[in-house]
Amino acid sequence: MSDEEFERAIALSLQEAARAKASPILISDDEYEEEADDDAEFQRELQRAIEASKAEGSSSTARGDSSKSTQPRAQEVEPATSTFLSERALMEKERLERQKRLRSDTSFDDKEKAASSKRPHLSETRTDGKSKASVAASGSFDGPSAPKTPTIDPIFWEGEVRQVANRHAEPRKDGRPTFRLTEVLGKKSDISFTILSSYSLALSWIYEFFDRDTQVIMVAHDAARPEAMHNVFPNWVRTVPKLHNGRGCMHMKFMLIFYKTGRLRVVISTANLVDIDWRDIENTVWLQDLPLRPSPIPHDPKVIDDFPAMMQHVLQMTNVRPALAALRSERSDVPIKAIEDLRTRWDWSKVKAELVPSIAGRHEGWPRVLLTGHCRLMRAVRNMGMRTGKGKGKNVSLEYQGSSIGTYSTQWMNEFHWSARGESAEDWLDVKRAHREKLPYPPVKVIFPSLKTVRATVLGEPGGGTMFCSPNQWRAPKFPRDKFYDSKSKAGGVLMHSKMIIAIILDEGLVGGKGKGKADYDSDTDTDTDMEDDDVIEVKDEKVGWVYIGSHNFTPSAWGNLSGSSFNPVLNVTNYELGVVFPLKDDDHVDKTACWERPPKKYVLGDDVPWMQDDSEILQQLRAES
Repeated sequence: MSDEEFERAIALSLQEAARAKASPILISDDEYEEEADDDAEFQRELQRAIEASKAEGSSSTARGDSSKSTQPRAQEVEPATSTFLSERALMEKERLERQKRLRSDTSFDDKEKAASSKRPHLSETRTDGKSKASVAASGSFDGPSAPKTPTIDPIFWEGEVRQVANRHAEPRKDGRPTFRLTEVLGKKSDISFTILSSYSLALSWIYEFFDRDTQVIMVAHDAARPEAMHNVFPNWVRTVPKLHNGRGCMHMKFMLIFYKTGRLRVVISTANLVDIDWRDIENTVWLQDLPLRPSPIPHDPKVIDDFPAMMQHVLQMTNVRPALAALRSERSDVPIKAIEDLRTRWDWSKVKAELVPSIAGRHEGWPRVLLTGHCRLMRAVRNMGMRTGKGKGKNVSLEYQGSSIGTYSTQWMNEFHWSARGESAEDWLDVKRAHREKLPYPPVKVIFPSLKTVRATVLGEPGGGTMFCSPNQWRAPKFPRDKFYDSKSKAGGVLMHSKMIIAIILDEGLVGGKGKGKADYDSDTDTDTDMEDDDVIEVKDEKVGWVYIGSHNFTPSAWGNLSGSSFNPVLNVTNYELGVVFPLKDDDHVDKTACWERPPKKYVLGDDVPWMQDDSEILQQLRAES
């Protein structure tokens, strides 16, 4: 693309942005027009893009790159400067549209980005991993009400869970500290390299949170360019994992943030990399900092399911390996040479959480099945020593908060619950199919906002665009409507995009009320040799339960469907998902971790119905007008 062609593309994008200025806003009705200096900033951004793109094009020419191939070769990035220029023009257009349409609180957005450059790096932490700065101060907004003393970026050596700050619930009703994106990322001049992942993505928005020379790999859903790898900005490579038969999505939300000091921060989130997820709807973040080892340890290929091994598996399956090689071909200062460096160079000894991914595809055989979906959840529960045990008189009650409802059957819900108890998938497959299909629903509470709750929130129905339950699901004859409970945030009148399971261990009989596991279905014989049954049989240390936080909604697409036989199992998974699981020590720990008001209020059937976008005349009208 010549300079003249690029300038024409920019002019067109500006015209389109101007026309989009009057588009209606679905998430809020109190927006205002931005000041004129936004256009000046837009022009400055475009000029930087032109200069960066010319430099990128020159360097590509010097290397003798070819733009004739329509597909990048393995471990290479598409040079195609024209692709970058056109995408940059589109991203800048989207940025202007977003600023015109979505931003209504400059103290939340503009000062959010400026805050990270003003915070000094943490030089001292307490033994509990928290900074000496006020925890409450770290969760407050940057603006007139912020503390006058400098805020210090805390380091979390022991891990931390917080809800994302929300401008519609400040201060929070429960008084709990929160995370803002600038606090999750830390001081941006300290970041050397980052691997990010998101389903929904506002590239030009997230780009502004990093220095221009910071190297970034972006794992993202892109149905139009499956498995493609391409530059989106200088030093940024976007990569897309394989989508099978055009179905499913790359739904993971994680960050690996490498700092110039050597520290690594691991972030598992429920928030997409779009501004509304960090401002208007509530999300949850788990993060933990890891120190650099004094010297690398040898690679151990036999360790396959602890946290770093699972993280490396996720990077492998989401197409990060060739993206890393491509980035290193451009920049020799990338802090890792291979994804295996995660285990060998950083100290994971303080990480107590278990990593639980879902990898899209058909997984056959125990070695593959145990690394993904609800079978991986089963292994995580066992690794924590929290298997209920067959015939032990214990059960697990699940409360599952999510933003999307699945199509449920008693067989699938019992299949999931079986894994949530830490019970063997091998035993489940030994149960006769006809018997599995007739089991009653297990003790599961589906936490999802009712129509009344959505209407009572600050944004009302226009703010419900990220919550999904179809009328066909809800009105199906055998749908478990009596398992639905209202979702009310402990922050106040906001909706939650958080995906979270609170699992409470009960001292009572299992499904069927007989206090027996497989004996309820088959026999008392335990043949769980392939599952290492002797490792963890019953609950240890008297923990009250466990929590899951991540991207999985309560759906078969996210967690998978198990089939096949106990000798040769098959798990079919539609989506890429990722979350963490860790024990809950006591009732106080449960209450502090759960993001919804507990105990949740059960739907009154005939009076309460879930929020369903398709039944919302207000939302449909707004969409039609847009």
